[in-house]
Amino acid sequence: MILVTGASGVLGSNLLFELSSREKKIRAMYRDQKRVEKVRQLFDLLSHDKEEAEKRWSGIEWFSGDILDVIALKEAMKGVDEVFHCAAMVSYRRRDFIRMMQVNGAGTANVVNMALEEGVKRFCHVSSTAAVGKEKHGTIYKVSETNKWTQDKNTSGYAISKHTAEKEVWRAMEEGLDAVIINPSVILGPGNWEDSSLTILGSVEKGMLFYTEGSNAFVDVREVVRSAIFLMESGIKGQRYLCTGTNIPFRELFKRIAQELGKKEPKFRAGRLACELAWRLDSLKAVFTGHHVLTKESVHSAQSKVEYDSSKLSKLLEPTYPDLIETIRYAVKNRLN
Repeated sequence: MILVTGASGVLGSNLLFELSSREKKIRAMYRDQKRVEKVRQLFDLLSHDKEEAEKRWSGIEWFSGDILDVIALKEAMKGVDEVFHCAAMVSYRRRDFIRMMQVNGAGTANVVNMALEEGVKRFCHVSSTAAVGKEKHGTIYKVSETNKWTQDKNTSGYAISKHTAEKEVWRAMEEGLDAVIINPSVILGPGNWEDSSLTILGSVEKGMLFYTEGSNAFVDVREVVRSAIFLMESGIKGQRYLCTGTNIPFRELFKRIAQELGKKEPKFRAGRLACELAWRLDSLKAVFTGHHVLTKESVHSAQSKVEYDSSKLSKLLEPTYPDLIETIRYAVKNRLN
């Protein structure tokens, strides 16, 4: 049996859809029933017909539980041979840091500890490029699996929490867990545009006047799913692999999304000083509204130019979805409302 944590998230739900075509039994761990209903809608969208959707869906055992609850985790791992650990919290708000450390750090510790206790045979940890060290070359940060992790004043709480989670997996591997790690960049694909990385699509749809000078990598969720399954089945252990898709400036990404949605692309460049002022004003507004749009961490990320080297994975598995336009179209076509 395969256990998927974070099964109702962007990656977890798309991973479930692919795994549901295979013969192994699947147990999907979730916390919010409403999100499970969204996953069912996703199965209906991605299937050829209702009969296929029902067949795929009926093969999944849904398990209500929290990775912070070790009793629930122990029950969830009964009879499990393989674990895809996708559960994580994503936020760039400082007030969420402690909660992220609990979910991403302590939660992952719980998952790997229980995997060891229950004799899980294979484990795939879904980490993040945020957990990988960066080397600065001029104005560009370059990232590869071998970079040394360093933390400075601009390191986001999310990055710290995911790095902490990875350390728990490496520790568990030292204790005998047969595991591999995949580090995706920003994931795009089918799902709810109010969820995680897909909020980028929703923001462009609502209209964006400004763009920043930064860049990042954006990867098709199907590529991450395919790579995670390949790594799980390969028998490779004690390794981490970047899965990063296309390196692209934010301006170009927003332009391509806007074109696909028939919206106006952002026209005005927001420089570093303007962004610094914007997040400070937004913080002041949040005192009264309780709602943040911009944070110091998100603004720094938007201004940073980052390039990723995913050649380690591509030497094993040639990318199948390199065209970002096709990825955007796939996400738009299979949007959940």
